[in-house]
Amino acid sequence: MLDAPYPTDIREYLYKILVIGDLGTGKTSIIKRYVHNIFSMNYKSTIGVDFALKLIQWSPDTVVRMQLWDIAGQEKFSGLTRVYYKEAVAALVVYDVTRPKTFEAVPKWKSDLDSKVSLPGGEPIPVVLLANKIDLQEQGAASLNAEDMDAFCEENGFLKW
Repeated sequence: MLDAPYPTDIREYLYKILVIGDLGTGKTSIIKRYVHNIFSMNYKSTIGVDFALKLIQWSPDTVVRMQLWDIAGQEKFSGLTRVYYKEAVAALVVYDVTRPKTFEAVPKWKSDLDSKVSLPGGEPIPVVLLANKIDLQEQGAASLNAEDMDAFCEENGFLKW
């Protein structure tokens, strides 16, 4: 019998991660940059949901597959979120620092998540708040300072920002 050229005891893990937030906050840009190291100034609005897969060689015998779900930020797709959120194990809520209304909507997104998805034990999925477009901050309103962001995350059940 010949030895297999590759180890057969590789462990693989698949994690569904949601990326949500208002329309135009840069969710698709974040995913494209992270998964493909691509950035473009021009993206079309996501319709419904889009997916990307990031493979991470965690160790020689462990592969992590992160399935990133890019959820549309338009109100007309909000009725579908329960289906999209199913079996997610974590989420990123994205807001645009140049548009304060997108930050004002963050608690609504977090509440929607908490009401529609949880971990198998019933606890809420871990959620990180992303302040996006910080490079464009001079074009819009200033974001909160670190202490205010820490307090906001604590009050609203975010893991970190």
